[in-house]
Amino acid sequence: MTATHTGPGHVSSAAPSPFPPIEEYAYLSDCHTGALVAPDGSVDWLCVPRFDSPSIFGSLLDRESGLFRFGPYGISHPTARHYVPGTNVLETAWRTKTGWLVVRDALVLGPAAPDDDVNPHTRPPVDTDATHVLVRTAEVVAGTVGLQLICEPVFDYGRVPAEWQLLDGDRHAADATGAGVTVRLATDLTMGIEGGRVRARHVLHTGERAFCALSWATGLITPADADQARAAIEQTCEFWRLWLAQARIPDHRWRDPLQRSALAIKGLTYAPTGATVAAATTSLPETPGGSRNWDYRYTWMRDATFTLRALHLLNLDEEAEEFMQFIADVQPTEDGSLQIMYGIDGRRDLPETTIDELSGYNGATPVRVGNAAYRQRQNDVFGAVLDSILLHTRRSQRLPRRLWPLVVSQAECAAKAWSEPDQGIWEARSEPQHYVSSKLMCWVAMDRAAKLAVLRGDGERAADWAQTADQIRADILANGVTADGVLRQHYGTDALDASTLLAAVFRFLPADDPRLKATVDAIAADLTENGFVLRYRTDQTDDGQTGREGTFLICSFWLVSALAVVGDLQRARDLMERLLRISSPLGLYAEEFDAHTGRHLGNFPQAFSHLALIGAAGTIILAERLGEL
Repeated sequence: MTATHTGPGHVSSAAPSPFPPIEEYAYLSDCHTGALVAPDGSVDWLCVPRFDSPSIFGSLLDRESGLFRFGPYGISHPTARHYVPGTNVLETAWRTKTGWLVVRDALVLGPAAPDDDVNPHTRPPVDTDATHVLVRTAEVVAGTVGLQLICEPVFDYGRVPAEWQLLDGDRHAADATGAGVTVRLATDLTMGIEGGRVRARHVLHTGERAFCALSWATGLITPADADQARAAIEQTCEFWRLWLAQARIPDHRWRDPLQRSALAIKGLTYAPTGATVAAATTSLPETPGGSRNWDYRYTWMRDATFTLRALHLLNLDEEAEEFMQFIADVQPTEDGSLQIMYGIDGRRDLPETTIDELSGYNGATPVRVGNAAYRQRQNDVFGAVLDSILLHTRRSQRLPRRLWPLVVSQAECAAKAWSEPDQGIWEARSEPQHYVSSKLMCWVAMDRAAKLAVLRGDGERAADWAQTADQIRADILANGVTADGVLRQHYGTDALDASTLLAAVFRFLPADDPRLKATVDAIAADLTENGFVLRYRTDQTDDGQTGREGTFLICSFWLVSALAVVGDLQRARDLMERLLRISSPLGLYAEEFDAHTGRHLGNFPQAFSHLALIGAAGTIILAERLGEL
């Protein structure tokens, strides 16, 4: 197969490939783990029992690393795919030469067990929780269809083939074991073991149904028949609909993308601790065929403020409270600061290794597990945490006692660190710099800490922290602004960086300040491809990596918010409409967008992109509503 090149050394993201386009995957979740389902009905990514566990289906990163297909024999392209409205349950319709088949897929949620032995909870018990079962049902609605089941797990990121054993000679249930993990496949089809895979095939007629289910639950419990499987999916639909009914979604033309973003974010939460994973995947490339491949199945502290803003905007206060408690639980470093990221169970060590046995998505290597950035110094973390605490305090009208020591420690750390260089918000693997956005977020830290101190009645600390905030602001405006009045990437360059749009998002400068307007205009004009925003120009920035990258969706949504803040509301609407039209066919977003081919790049689905969508939409909707007064 010959790759298509769009320039020297650049492989097109639209080159012919056996790997489905990233944006064509569907995402399933039970708030413990997530699965990606390809258009052909194959589960190409699933880690059990939780998001950051090794994969058992890994065809997303190597076509020989495990899959689980349930669909019509001989047909790979469905007629239609959609989420059951208001849910994270997938429904796929297939037209074959002889009939029509409808398949539903769900990671099932049901009545919570008294104790979850699979993924123990640190948060209070809930009424509905993951049952640790993937259920798939099929029904022929017209004619006859040959239904096929193929289940071929390859454990430990594609390194350990499954060993199968039928249960008591029953050809309707079998256990697969490898790398210390056992899963059970149950179905009403008659199965046969073929080496490391199980296969079944059966012709269904109009009105007939079939099911299959994969379990990693305690006792490997599965539905007993098609009726129980169907009931489990209906129960899951009910959970998602009842959850979404709690959200405050404005009656606006963007209601549907807001709902889908809310469901995506909820689907990226790890219910046992309240953490949110940045994405459900590892090593989906930011550069086609390149090495910008990272593991995003962890929780970044910088996501905190954007998560809280989005959840509170949508009235999802319970999720906000759970996330805040996760932040309160994590262990600080030796100097009292928080790491930039933690495991979803709160662990600090996330050592980065490579899985050299995997070919990588469309040849993009290395495949990474873990993320060495956890060791980096990134000074934006203080502002993210303290802004989130202020948001939550104002919403709940109280500052929990256990959060005040965190406020003090993070404010003190920010006061010491703000004048030092760091790796920046984009986690550059190069020499530290005096990044403007890092200092801006330190200003956020001191400004929010001062406001929290006022709320607590600590006037002395409030005055000291406000004074430090003023000092940081003066330093940025003295050293971080070009001769043209534009906020620069770092003190040693005039290069642009989309992270300076946070000056508008966090109200660092007044909306009518000419420096803010100049920064927004410069980024819109000179840091875009086809109107979509880049993080920075890779040829102007030493980030320790090679190759170009796509436009960053979060940065484009930040530009929407910034345009609205400086009063350019129509340009904000125009860009927002363009961004909504490049979502995946199922309304999801990866990390990046290739403006040349229309393909998505990077890990998927990406929480940051959906959080920024909610923030941008909220900014415009608020401005529109205020304009109606």
